[in-house]
Amino acid sequence: MNYSETIAWLFAQLPMYQRVGQSAYKADLSATIQLANYLNNPEKSFKSVHVAGTNGKGSTSHMLASVFQEAGYKTGLYTSPHLKDFRERIKINGEMIPKKNVSEFVEKHKAFFETNQLSFFEMTVGLAFDFFREEKVDIAIVEVGMGGRLDSTNIITPEVSVITNIGLDHTQFLGNTLEKVAAEKGGIVKEGIPVVIGETLPETKGVFEKIASDSNAPITFAEIIDSSGYTSDLKGIYQKKNVKTVLATIKILQKKGWNISDENIKNGLLNTIRSTGLMGRWQVLSESPKAICDTAHNQDGLQLVMEQLATENYKKLHIVLGVVNDKDLGSVLPLFPKDATYYFCKPKIPRGLDASLLLSQARGFGLVGEDYISVKDAYSAAFEVATSEDLIFVGGSTFVVAEVI
Repeated sequence: MNYSETIAWLFAQLPMYQRVGQSAYKADLSATIQLANYLNNPEKSFKSVHVAGTNGKGSTSHMLASVFQEAGYKTGLYTSPHLKDFRERIKINGEMIPKKNVSEFVEKHKAFFETNQLSFFEMTVGLAFDFFREEKVDIAIVEVGMGGRLDSTNIITPEVSVITNIGLDHTQFLGNTLEKVAAEKGGIVKEGIPVVIGETLPETKGVFEKIASDSNAPITFAEIIDSSGYTSDLKGIYQKKNVKTVLATIKILQKKGWNISDENIKNGLLNTIRSTGLMGRWQVLSESPKAICDTAHNQDGLQLVMEQLATENYKKLHIVLGVVNDKDLGSVLPLFPKDATYYFCKPKIPRGLDASLLLSQARGFGLVGEDYISVKDAYSAAFEVATSEDLIFVGGSTFVVAEVI
């Protein structure tokens, strides 16, 4: 198979949670362990940092990778989901995995995948870890896909585990209380391995302290870290918390012998986008009219983004909004401003919520606008009426952002 055929096979033949939802979820690590054994355990051949959390884990992972790259280390980066190209998920020093490697890996192991009915995510983790071994990375920053305890990435033994924060998202899998979600994400904590907690809540701090104590894992709370003098090129105000998490993590890694200078840290934070290719975090798409997109898609993430949106100067606000069909609209729609004009749309995936249904629900929260047959049409409609003094915001779903970048 060529690359296009390989990607089509990966997406179409096997379930992929980001596209189809709950039917793709596996509450079990046995298939991942089976795959790792079949591949001769590539996860044991490189050092790693494991990053979980409800929000901020992608930004934190990219910042960490950028810092390691500045320090001269050959740095692998595994993240999900991708925005434009599947290969965004697997990078070394900011460069995506070559198409040839993707095709050859799937072709070589396709029979095993089919026989054992592996999921999209399991295969992708196997591909990433095999590639990192083949390329002999010094370290890999590995972002959890969802949760932690049962996530396919949770076969690594990292230098340090990182949990950015806890919120109520994917509750059908992770639990419907903050304590339950914290316990699932805390499942990445390993015996004797330091853990950094980016943000705590009264409901979660005790959960993390108990997990760390039971695992003899030294615990650091990043909230106490002084981040003055450190800034990132990721401009969302919420990134200040992620910077603290990165600094706390790097401090532990320095003590473990990683040669990372203060200059490396500052340059890494300031060059995250350039070094890693990260997209979709408070990203400015246009200046006249100003258009901004952000991948925040749950209550906690959207609340922070809406707070930042309120600090922008504009004459009129236009919001291009789309969501997935398992989103709790009752928790997110009240966060959006009522004085904006809305352009409701459906992201181009099976999980996308029909724009007319979103419009109907939004009206109940005082949000006024029209529905459009596609993200592209909604975005174009906003541009047609917006003046140079207006602001256009695009969000609600990673998949909506992917279609406008």
